[in-house]
Amino acid sequence: MDAFISSFTGVAIAEIGDKTQLLSLFLAARFRARGAIVAGILVATLLNHAASAWFGAWVAQFIPAGWHAWLLGGSFIAVALWLLIPDKDDSEENATLKYGAFVASTVLFFLAEIGDKTQIATVILAATYDATTLVIIGTTLGMLAANVPVVYFGKYILEVVPLDWARRVACGVFMLLGVLTIAKGMAWI
Repeated sequence: MDAFISSFTGVAIAEIGDKTQLLSLFLAARFRARGAIVAGILVATLLNHAASAWFGAWVAQFIPAGWHAWLLGGSFIAVALWLLIPDKDDSEENATLKYGAFVASTVLFFLAEIGDKTQIATVILAATYDATTLVIIGTTLGMLAANVPVVYFGKYILEVVPLDWARRVACGVFMLLGVLTIAKGMAWI
């Protein structure tokens, strides 16, 4: 269950203020079919994170024993610092949007996740835990937990919680997770 909990929590927190949340807000403003947007997010995340997790599981065979906690803890700290850099909504209206909410959401989310901090986190989580399926499920549900509320309530959420404040809190949580993960790994030495 550590793989699932770490994957879910890590991705859900990393998504705060991420470009895919901005993309969720954009898609919700563009399309009324909220269910189709969510389905597109689900499909894109499953495809992207499954490929990332399988790659991470393959890379794990080359990582020396004892380095996993340092790698995971260090990645949490790196993501914490990365969270302080605001993402911009770099999606543009393009031909994809004419195919409807589901296709637009699937394609745009898949592309937005390439090289994103949650994709990198998925690779590292899968390399750390010997539970690729649980990592995929955890990261996918974490992505949905962070983006579905934005699809349905994003306009109202932004009126109540400033995005900069949310990013700073998420940074603090990730720093704490990183330090605790490294400390836990050192306890096993």
